[in-house]
Amino acid sequence: MSNWVLEASGLTKSFKDGERQVDVLNDLQLQLAYGQSMAIIGSSGSGKSTLLQLLAGLEQPDAGEVFVAGECLSNLGGNQAAKLRNQRLGFVFQFHHLLAEFSALENVMLPHIMAGNAPSMAEKKSEAMLKRVGLGDRTNHRPGALSGGERQRVAIARALINEPACLLMDEPTGNLDRHNAQQILALLKQLQIDLGTAFIAVTHDLELASLLDSQLRLQDGKLLS
Repeated sequence: MSNWVLEASGLTKSFKDGERQVDVLNDLQLQLAYGQSMAIIGSSGSGKSTLLQLLAGLEQPDAGEVFVAGECLSNLGGNQAAKLRNQRLGFVFQFHHLLAEFSALENVMLPHIMAGNAPSMAEKKSEAMLKRVGLGDRTNHRPGALSGGERQRVAIARALINEPACLLMDEPTGNLDRHNAQQILALLKQLQIDLGTAFIAVTHDLELASLLDSQLRLQDGKLLS
């Protein structure tokens, strides 16, 4: 098994802006060990979200490779890559993207059922995960009946339900007030300790960044200490 849960080597990505080529990532290197956490900070437009898309295999680099738990994404077909994402990676975004017509429990169950597990098992495991994130008494509430912080907790439970080796988080506290953001920060740190899950968080929140094991700045297409 690879020593790295997530590794990027030589990642390069550019986009066309009319006749102009915009270089976003330039021979970028990244290594994240199992159970470790990393914050990536940078100015707007520096390419942080693009980097997450590449690490998840949702976009393809112009050059370079991404390895998830030792598997090279570019060597996998579409179905294989999707299966690897579902099993090894979890995703948390600034906006929760919960299904409004489903309860909190049903939202968390969905990726576990999609992974091929029985609904009864998915329900039992999802109830336990919602309890772990402090929502054991809110399982039957739909997103519209939950606060912003509670919705983000549901999103975190959903991201963790398949026991991923790594969470990719894009501004996970960016849509929350300071009180809820601090609660989410404490929750993420405790989950890292309890579950051994590795995290990468793209964030403007320096308080969140300070809680993670390492902090890197994305600047001029490269990650700097």
